[in-house]
Amino acid sequence: MLLNKIKQIPIGYSEVEYLDKKYGVSRTDFNNGKSIKIYAEELGGNNFISLNYYITASSESLKPCEMPEAKVTHFLKHYKLKS
Repeated sequence: MLLNKIKQIPIGYSEVEYLDKKYGVSRTDFNNGKSIKIYAEELGGNNFISLNYYITASSESLKPCEMPEAKVTHFLKHYKLKS
């Protein structure tokens, strides 16, 4: 489920809504899509989300960047893409 939500974020820059606030999100894919970097920053605020997601032949791994995994998974499950 998390990978589906990650892949819904377009590569490059986009904007999403999370907890009734607007976030600027950057998605960068590496290694033919086997490594994904997401950085989201609250526009006009000070909250941010940062993560890496790795896909190998045997597993998938979410690696939050210096924040609790629960914060990252909550963001991924609840953001809404802006049109």
